[in-house]
Amino acid sequence: MEDFLTQATAIVVERASDEQFGVSELAEAMNMSRSNLLRKVKSATNLSASLFIRQVRLEIAMELLKEGNLSVSEVSYRVGFGSPSYFIKCFREHYGFSPGEVGNKKVEELQKPENPISKSTARNRSQYWVFTGLAVILLIALAYFFWPKNIEEPSQEEKSIAVLPFKNESADSTNLYFVNGLMESTLNNLQKIKNLRVISRSSVEKYRNTNKSIPEMAEELGVSYFVTGSGQKVGEQVLLSIQLIDATNERQIWAEQYNRRLADIFSLQNEIATQITDAIKVIVTPTELQQIEKRPTENLLAYDYYLQALEPYHSRTDEGLQRGIELFEKAIEQDPEFSLAYAHVAISYYLLEMFRSEKLYTEKINFYADKALLYDSKSAESLTAKAFYYIQSEDFSLALPYLQKALEYNPNSSLAIQMLADFYFRLAPDTEKYLEYALKAVQLQVASGDSTTQSYSFLQLANALMTAGFVEQAREFIDRSLVYDSTNYYAPHLRAYILFAEEKDNQKMLQRLIKEWKKDPSRLDILQDIGKFFYLEKKYDSAFMYYRQFVEAREANGLAIYELENSKIGWVYEKTGNVQEAKKLYKEFATFAESDQSIYRNIALATQSALDENWVETVEYLEAFAQEEHFQYWFLYLEDEPLFGPIRSRADFQQVMEKIKSDFWKQHNEIRAKLSQEGLL
Repeated sequence: MEDFLTQATAIVVERASDEQFGVSELAEAMNMSRSNLLRKVKSATNLSASLFIRQVRLEIAMELLKEGNLSVSEVSYRVGFGSPSYFIKCFREHYGFSPGEVGNKKVEELQKPENPISKSTARNRSQYWVFTGLAVILLIALAYFFWPKNIEEPSQEEKSIAVLPFKNESADSTNLYFVNGLMESTLNNLQKIKNLRVISRSSVEKYRNTNKSIPEMAEELGVSYFVTGSGQKVGEQVLLSIQLIDATNERQIWAEQYNRRLADIFSLQNEIATQITDAIKVIVTPTELQQIEKRPTENLLAYDYYLQALEPYHSRTDEGLQRGIELFEKAIEQDPEFSLAYAHVAISYYLLEMFRSEKLYTEKINFYADKALLYDSKSAESLTAKAFYYIQSEDFSLALPYLQKALEYNPNSSLAIQMLADFYFRLAPDTEKYLEYALKAVQLQVASGDSTTQSYSFLQLANALMTAGFVEQAREFIDRSLVYDSTNYYAPHLRAYILFAEEKDNQKMLQRLIKEWKKDPSRLDILQDIGKFFYLEKKYDSAFMYYRQFVEAREANGLAIYELENSKIGWVYEKTGNVQEAKKLYKEFATFAESDQSIYRNIALATQSALDENWVETVEYLEAFAQEEHFQYWFLYLEDEPLFGPIRSRADFQQVMEKIKSDFWKQHNEIRAKLSQEGLL
């Protein structure tokens, strides 16, 4: 048995950095069946094979952390954890303190008394994965015999759950939408509980027909518990079987079979949620319980149409959204007070034209959102729908309270979290909050079965990390975004900026931008960036060639985009002899600068003063901007702005630039400390 454990441990150590290496891969490497591996690991260590692999990885992580050369995030990926937050959770459960605390611990505190850690893993990092002696491996393997046999149960804050797709037990395939609806209702009820992290629907969808074990799925999703179920509708009866499983040891905590009248469907859903939360001892507040116990409708035919609409709605295609709207409206015909149906129609109309310049559905979004709120003012869906109306209408300050309230009623709403991340990036810039919500979105959107969704989730996180100055981490996530979907429309553009932050090379940046633009000459975002980098190089003829194409396309399409850039574009037009066009651009920029209410208003006004060669006022506006908080990383490059060239050597200008840099990096470190403490970074 010792030889088996020695060999198994050596293989895990060698493959520790491979996130996809799991029980099946270990069984294959050991030339044995999966069931035989599970039995032998259990016999030798009293652990499941998945936990055995995790424990080896955690021991390696400890040694890397003690070396002190890598960040917690870097270590998590070195030892095969795809999610730093899940790594922190597992590390804390095993060692009793977070990985960030390793540097503050004395040597004797870095290991549990009953869990001696082998010194064999403290090798030079360049040779880390190579074991040169059997005796060294044996020391690691023998340590497992002394490890505690029971994993400490997670605290309230750490409890997490995934509701796996329910199985349709009926021979009638059209019954599937009903069973899926039961699964989604269970998921939605659990999402309303703040002390429970609930994995998003799209993240569990890939397990609908999986052969993976509970421990394997638990490691991929980073959850403590699973809900599994199967059911069918037979006439006016609902037959349902539900299981609650502890992911750490595959133990069934609770199971129940139900045979209820269809008319009792809502009571059944509430009962299931209550039994699950009772079983895992999650605190449910009276307000949350009230939310869970709400009946969406009393009309069963309306509810049936609603369930039918969910699948096309979740497709997020134009065709699917239109089909969903038709079915939601049929539900409303049956129950004119069906709040959820109204909310989903409003959200569907918003999604249909979210990226379109011409907005046709604004009033419809408002109408359906108001109806949804009228019949349920405490519904996360109703509140999100109303927020979408204000975003569509560009009344951004009015949208924020609705998104915040939606998250209050549904703390696990991936839609509300993603919209809040976008809000704090585009509409009301705040680097800390942007990063916080982008990280939360990734936590809920774990290993989504939809590779495109996951790719864009990582894209958003990479951008949030970049705006807060976490360049290395941003590089990791943008690369992961492209691994999930190499055709991601925006990822190469962002990756070019991240590489620029690493290299500080304008020429390489221009080469990357031009390469990406040639793939799709309609990309106005890249087109204006090419013009901007030629402008920064003071190559005004080249800048004009790209800026002119951008301006003409912007005007032809009636777009109000990149208005902050009009000062640069006007400058290039003036330098290339296009004086009248330059005056028009300057006038548009002056109007924008005066009306801008964002934290970047003083930058715009400083730029306007520079165009007017009022250098005293320019510095004053820059000093005012330096008092702002939560601005993006890219504003550290203000000193390279050609318009500020005449005052670059002045002491007051240099002092302002130093303050901006100093305050940004102070803010950066505060964000790192806060998010690390919360297990988000």
